[in-house]
Order: sequence, then C-alpha cells, then structure tokens
Amino acid sequence: MAYPQLTKKPGALETAAAIRRGEMSPYEAVEAAIARIEHLDAHVNAVVVPDFDRALDRARAMDASHIADSQPLFGVPMTIKESFDIAGLPTCWGHEQFADNIATRDARVVRQLKKAGAVILGKTNVPPDLADWQSANPVYGRTNNPHNHSRSPGGSSGGSAAAVASGMVPCDFGTDIGGSVRVPAHFCGIWGHKASWGLVSKQGHDHPAMAGNDAHDGALSIAGPLARNAADVRMLLQLTATLPLRATAKPLAECRMLALLDHPVCPTDAAVRGPIEAALSALEAAGIAIDRASTLLPDLEAQHGDYMRMLNVAMARGAPAPDGKRASATDWFDMLDQQARNELAWVALFEDYDFVLAPPAPVLAVPHREGRVFDGTIAIDGSKQPGAAALCWAGLATYPNLPSTVLPVGESGDLPCGLQVISRRWADLDCIAAAEAIGRILHG
Repeated sequence: MAYPQLTKKPGALETAAAIRRGEMSPYEAVEAAIARIEHLDAHVNAVVVPDFDRALDRARAMDASHIADSQPLFGVPMTIKESFDIAGLPTCWGHEQFADNIATRDARVVRQLKKAGAVILGKTNVPPDLADWQSANPVYGRTNNPHNHSRSPGGSSGGSAAAVASGMVPCDFGTDIGGSVRVPAHFCGIWGHKASWGLVSKQGHDHPAMAGNDAHDGALSIAGPLARNAADVRMLLQLTATLPLRATAKPLAECRMLALLDHPVCPTDAAVRGPIEAALSALEAAGIAIDRASTLLPDLEAQHGDYMRMLNVAMARGAPAPDGKRASATDWFDMLDQQARNELAWVALFEDYDFVLAPPAPVLAVPHREGRVFDGTIAIDGSKQPGAAALCWAGLATYPNLPSTVLPVGESGDLPCGLQVISRRWADLDCIAAAEAIGRILHG
C-alpha cells in the first residue's frame, strides 16, 4: 500500500549515523540542509525565521570536536516551530505587533535538543495564536503543502510538517491542542506524536504577550515531535520527556484494537475513510483483531462539547468569549471535574483494548482560504459542515490527555492520509511501537 512521498532524504538518526561513520561532517550536513531550504522554500515557505549563520558556526565547532556517545543527534540539522523561544530570534506567534519580540533564552525543548547534538537551522511557520489548520499570518506569509501548493500543510505546526515532508530537514518539534501536530502530519504524509499531557515541558513556549514569564504549560496543550519515521519520533520524545518512559513490548498480533471511523459530531470524508478502511483490512488480513464498536466508549458527542468549552477557555486564558461572557473559577473547576470523569472512562476502555485507531481529521489537506478553517465550513463528501466540528478527532485524544501517534497509511489523489494510534496515558512508546508495526504491515 503506497502513500505519496516527496523525499528519500535520510532521517535524523540515519544522518547522525552517517556523521558518526565519517561519511559527512556536521558542517557538510548542515550546509546541505541549508541548500535544500534555499532551493525548496521559495515554493513552500516553511522555514520563516532562518538562523543559518549561527547554525554553520555551531556545525563548524562540532567538526573540531569529538563525537560524544551521549549525543544521539550529533550534527543533525533540524528546525523548530516558531512559537518556541530560541535566544536571539523573534517569537511572535504570527502577530505583527510582536514581530520585534526577541527571545533572551532557549525554550527547554530547544536546550534538550541542542544538548543531544542537534543543530537548529531556524523556525517554522504558524498561524496567529497557533489557532488554525492553516499556517499563514501577516508577518511571514502563507505556507503551502509540499504535495499540492494550493492546499494547506495544516496547523498550527504546518511549517514544521512542510519542512520535514519536503526533505528540507529530517525532523522538527511542534505543539498540539487541537491536532496541531497530528493534523499537519496527516496533511503532509509524515509521522507526528501528540505526547501524554505533561510529558514534555513547554517552558519557553509562551505567547509573546507573556514573554519571559514562564507561563503555565496550559490545559490540554502538549509539545511533540514530527519526523519521517518512527525511530526518529521515538528518539525525539525520549530526549525531551520529563518522566521515565517504558514500553510493554507487546507484539501487535497480541493487541486488541478498536477502530473508530464515525463520529457523531462530524462525518468522515470518503477520501479519508477509503485509505483507512484499506489499512484496517490489511491489518485484519495480517491477523490483527480489530473491533468496530464498543459499549465502553464515552459519549463522544458530550466529550466533544466539553472539549470545545475547555479548549476555548484555555486558548483565551479566561478572557471573555465573543458573547462577552467570562468563565468563572467555578466554571473552570467544573470543567476539570468533567475532564477527570472522561479520563476515567478512557481508563476503563483501555482495560479491554490496547489501542484505538482513528482518523486525525475528517478531511485531507484543506484548500487555502482567507480566514480560519474553524470559523467557516469544510466540504465533506460534497456537503458543508461547520469547520469547528472537524476538531472532533483531535479532541478524541486531547481531552482525556492521551498519547497519539500519527503515521501515513495511504493516499487519495495527490494527497496523503494518516491514521492516529491512541493508547492509555503515559503509553507513548507503545503508541509509537504499534504505529511502527502497522507501518511495516502496510508498507513493508
């Protein structure tokens, strides 16, 4: 089963291994990545804050040093989402009034990646406030999907996914509250991981209006990696996790899975349903047990409503809604109580199932448009649906704080299609391992 690929460039660990074998130096690896960006980005516009001179200086210094076994990404060039602070570079979240907001220190994830030997070439594009499935803003312009330039690469980590999918860099790091890692991975045909909430620190990932104040990580929101293979996703997560991670190493053939392709809030387009159904059939042919329904599922319509209420309050940090109403402290505690009850329902489900398989979004890469996807409508099998309803599949894992790995499973026309693999909280490595095993069955 094929899916569209734009590049055969090596991944992060492959690049590190080549450097370690002496086949290239860190400087040569970085120089080659910069050349790819300069060649490809004129049409994609993914790397909007380049930091090439400092990257070359860092790589040159690495050439003169000894490779440390403790640096698994020694000399590997990569980029990171614009919303993460890097000392000396702007962090504006797509807002013109913050275009001159220069970070004075690195975000924790940036420090962790640098400590592992990565060389960060710059920052990738986002929508304003990280609040759209497009990556377009008045400061940096619009990012195109590498597969089809008339389509979005997703958001809010759309620049990240576009840079990885096109072969500019082997990996990137993004954030996700409404599918902002998973949807770009799905739209661009790469791998992405939504970590369990609280697993990866978001220190230094603050809205520029609060720059340097070390704001709370925020309800629902996580940081997670994007790459072109499972091994790189696993390594990036292990390098940035704040808690020890364990894997069960349970063979896929012994796992019980629940597949969900229908959601009561929003239909699933045939262009998404087709590749996922084909993938499920291939898994069943390989002997994998997959149920299509379960009485253990929480009320998904109610879950989506609770998720959207919490999402909107969290994104606005309690500011008044468009109707002028402001959530009270009592409202917020009620939301936390409801979220806790939902988490327990998923705990009960995962006593019977190892993984839930679902679409990352009900559509493939959406056409460019003015205004946010969530404020308009989306076309699903020829009918118009509310754009905000498309968040239903993102909220499936976000609201109960669960991990989810997205892998590419097929294509419709020139657009790739992904699948998210969800499991119990803190089972992040199991999600990645299951997705890797699924990928082997589907793609060899």
